[in-house]
Amino acid sequence: MPTTNSWFARHKILTGIGAASVLLIVLVAALSGGGGGNPDEPVADSAATQTQDDEKSAKDLAVEEAAEAERLAEEDAAAAAQAEADRLAEEQRLADEAAAAEAAAAEAARQGSVAQQNAYRSAVNYLDFTAFSRSGLAGQLEFEGFSAPDAEFAIARLETEGGVDWNAQAAASAANYLEFTSFSRSGLIEQLRFEGYTAEQAEHGVSTTGL
Repeated sequence: MPTTNSWFARHKILTGIGAASVLLIVLVAALSGGGGGNPDEPVADSAATQTQDDEKSAKDLAVEEAAEAERLAEEDAAAAAQAEADRLAEEQRLADEAAAAEAAAAEAARQGSVAQQNAYRSAVNYLDFTAFSRSGLAGQLEFEGFSAPDAEFAIARLETEGGVDWNAQAAASAANYLEFTSFSRSGLIEQLRFEGYTAEQAEHGVSTTGL
């Protein structure tokens, strides 16, 4: 009777192939698991790189914002300085205009109205022709038709500008009188007083003649 063998004995070839297949699968799995390293490491590296990029972007943004703020501050300061310079220039312009207007008004007041200017010129002409006392010159201007205020303005302008010396006028009048007739000292003083000279002016005028 033939010997009875087990299933594995009768299928040696199949058993060997199966064992080899299992060993190959285990080997492939081992190689796949061991060669890949830590699966979390690429993710960690990517996150770290992203964080560094974010920090760099934030710093760049902060620098840009600081530069922009500085630029705006400089522009504001320049605008404020220009505004102050414009204000000072405007104040100076107004002050210059006011000073010019004041000077023009003073000059107009000095010269007086047309009638007053004419009275002034007439007074100058009279004094160039002969000697007058103050009151005598005012009377002469009024005689010529000028009003008393205009005559007074003309004489006051002469006095202010140094255009007349009443003592010198008294001396000239005393000399003129002595050219035509003889006078005593007291008589000549009295004549000058009659012409409108003050006592002091008459005394001075007569004294210059030697009386």
